[in-house]
Order: sequence, then C-alpha cells, then structure tokens
Amino acid sequence: MRPPLRFGVVHDFRSPPGTDVALPDIYAQVLEQVALLDRLGLDLVWFTEHHFLEDGHLPNFVPVAGAVAAVTERARLSTDICLLPFAHPVRLAEDLAVLDNLSGGRMELGIGMGYAPHEFRGFGIPQSRRVSLTEEGIEVLRLAWSGEPFSFEGRRWRFQDVRVTPAPVQPGGPPLWIAAMSPGGAARAARFGTHLLPQGARDVVLDPWRQQLRESGRDPDGFRVGIIRSVLVTDDPERDWPPIREAERYRASVYARFFAETPDRLSAAERPAEAIPQRWIVGDVEHCAAELSAFIQEHDLTDVVTWGAAPGLAPAALTPSLERFVTEVVPLVRAAVGR
Repeated sequence: MRPPLRFGVVHDFRSPPGTDVALPDIYAQVLEQVALLDRLGLDLVWFTEHHFLEDGHLPNFVPVAGAVAAVTERARLSTDICLLPFAHPVRLAEDLAVLDNLSGGRMELGIGMGYAPHEFRGFGIPQSRRVSLTEEGIEVLRLAWSGEPFSFEGRRWRFQDVRVTPAPVQPGGPPLWIAAMSPGGAARAARFGTHLLPQGARDVVLDPWRQQLRESGRDPDGFRVGIIRSVLVTDDPERDWPPIREAERYRASVYARFFAETPDRLSAAERPAEAIPQRWIVGDVEHCAAELSAFIQEHDLTDVVTWGAAPGLAPAALTPSLERFVTEVVPLVRAAVGR
C-alpha cells in the first residue's frame, strides 16, 4: 500500500543583488507564512542548502528548522537537500536529535553529495571525496541515532565510544532521503534503504531504485518519492505569472552556473537535463489540481512541495496562492489520486 500523499513548501531564503527585499524580512515573512499554512493543514516544510552565494542562499537549515518548529504544530520538516560532505556527522546527528525533540518527532533529512566546485573549495574538501563522505556520513547518522554507544572506523571518519544524546523522538532517528540524479545515486538510495528525491530521468533514477529495492526484498511501495513541483494558483495568470517567471529565470541561472562549473565532473547521465519536469503549474484551482494529479500518478510520487517564495520577491507575495493550494487544490488532488 502506498503511503498517503503529502504536500508542502520549500524555502531557500535568498535575496538576489539589486532587489529590495532584505533577508531579515524574508526570514520573518517565511515564519509567518508557514505558521499560517500549518494551521490550514500543510504537511511539509523543506529547506535547501547552498554556500557562498551573493544572494544569501540559506547555508544552514538547522537554526531555521528550529524556528519553524516553534511556530508550527503538524508540518514535518526536512531538507532538499542537506549537503552531507560539508557536515560533521556526529554534530549533525546531535543537531537533528535536538530538532526532533523540539518539534515533537517531526524531523526528516534529505541528503545529497553536492556538485558545485566553489562549495568544496570553500570548505577545503576535495570534491573527489564526496561519495565516501556521504556514505560514511549516513552510516554514522544511523549509528548515532541508535541510542547506544558506537564506534566507527572509515576512510574519512573515525570515532570511538560515542553516544549521542538526547536520543531522537523517532525510533532510529529522523527518516532519511537521498537525492539522486544518476544510476549510482539510485543504487545508493536502494542500498541504504532510504526514501528518494529523484533529480534525474525516471528511467535513470526512479525505476532502477524501485527495481533494486525489490531485488533486495523490500517493497518500493513502502517508501516515499518526493520532488519540487511548484504551483501558482491564480484566476489571472497574465497578471500574476510574469513576475514569478522572471524571478524563476534568476533561480535557473544560478543552477545553470553551478553545472557550468562541473562539465568534467558530471557524466551525461548525472546531468539533470532529462529530469522529471519541475516547471511551474499556473492556473485556476481546477487546472492546477488536474495537472498535479496527472503528474503525481505519472511519476509515482508521494510528496510534492512548491516554492514558497520566488527570488527577489517577498514571500508574502505567494502566500495567497499557497493558501488556495493547501485548502482548494490539495483536496481535489487527494480525491483524484485516491490517497
């Protein structure tokens, strides 16, 4: 039986140069927004992570997750994604355990390896170590959340007789997700038995992950698959879409710059040119519900989040659309999909 559908927002907290939305105002408006949406029935709040960007992109989700936990009661909190090579895994395990207690057991963690060379340079970490740092980090997180003392001997990390306290509220710790844009990433998620954040083509990531779960004796229908697919609910697209579209062009240009830095480090299979579509759905309630329902069924999704703010625009600008998304679109999608 497939898990029930969940819907949410994702935030990256950025203010591009030349815009007049100050970062303190963005943080304040996001907290107001998610508190409202939580009261309306929002399921998820996700955070992204990037470093050393001129727009102030969120570099550390931990304090923000704590603030969001304090103003919400039901929404589960996660990342898309936490760049694990840049984190000390024991410290991260402690941080997540505290957040799990603070939120009453609402934390999850989406993990990625990173790919932007400027970030690895900034932390003084060879990019060639990203796989080993990620995989060892996952092992350490799970040991740390076992509630028992542990030791670990790896290529990158070595710990002796460590016991992380406090223990998370959720047995075994916050559920883990792995982001994958290549067959190797899909295999990693299947091997570790995590939920999936597919960032590559279905036949490259999603289908192999499901097949490898089956081959290992696990039912893929017991796992979650999540993606960012943004929705603008409006009765006047010609008025409301152009400023969002312009802001999204900026966001796309930043990611294009990241990938332009890595032509020799990412194979053709790893580049998300043929990824599951993430373009915005724009229109009235019925149009958005129909498009989103078809998208969820086509790609076997369980979790969908929409951007809660567009770069350079105040988060409050999207709040009316998000209110309609939660209260009008989501019920129609649940009815259409049947879960």
